[in-house]
Amino acid sequence: MPYELPDSCNDNWSWSKREKSHEVKLLGKRNRTALFHPNWSNGTAGVRGTRNINDGRHYWEVKVSQRIFGTSMMFGIGTKRSRLHIDAFLNMLGEDDQSWGMSHKGLLWHRGDSKNYTKPFIENESTTIGILFDSNQGTLSYFKDGEPLGVAFDVFKKIDSELYPIICSTAAKTEMSLGRRRRSYSSLQDRCRAVIIRNIADEKSLDELFLPNRLVEFIREAME
Repeated sequence: MPYELPDSCNDNWSWSKREKSHEVKLLGKRNRTALFHPNWSNGTAGVRGTRNINDGRHYWEVKVSQRIFGTSMMFGIGTKRSRLHIDAFLNMLGEDDQSWGMSHKGLLWHRGDSKNYTKPFIENESTTIGILFDSNQGTLSYFKDGEPLGVAFDVFKKIDSELYPIICSTAAKTEMSLGRRRRSYSSLQDRCRAVIIRNIADEKSLDELFLPNRLVEFIREAME
């Protein structure tokens, strides 16, 4: 069964068009699919998410195409100081103290060090990785095809920098697509906004509510 984040709502974020390697091409509706090294690979390419995840709890899924192979395919989080391109084949997420990641070889990386975490992914077999960041507990956990893998890192209560989802790959012509994205409510106003969004059909319906402009913009920014 897929993980369900309790007391949460849908989140609206995508991969950033500006904060990515030149070897990442964004595809599909609202840039949710990242194609790494469209022609051939001569290094490691990454892309950062548009969502700051420092507050509350956030859960997102990354669907990986069946082209799983190579030196490193990684899933995790990092600050804006973490690199998004290197002309070398290495584990870019976790290369220093600015990022934390899990590789497709089942290893956790941070500060350039690795440790065993789970079984290596089966090559050339598609999979879905779930990532749960809990800022209240200061933890990052992973799921694989709905199965919990446990807490991977528990150091984030000490981190003051803004944190963002990041994925990266050394493998040519590999795709990773955003799936479900959920977040906990940040306030009563946020909870009320989610109720409104669930009960209107589209942005045109929002305009027909005749709400103040500031409130309309607050609701619109959370809509798909």
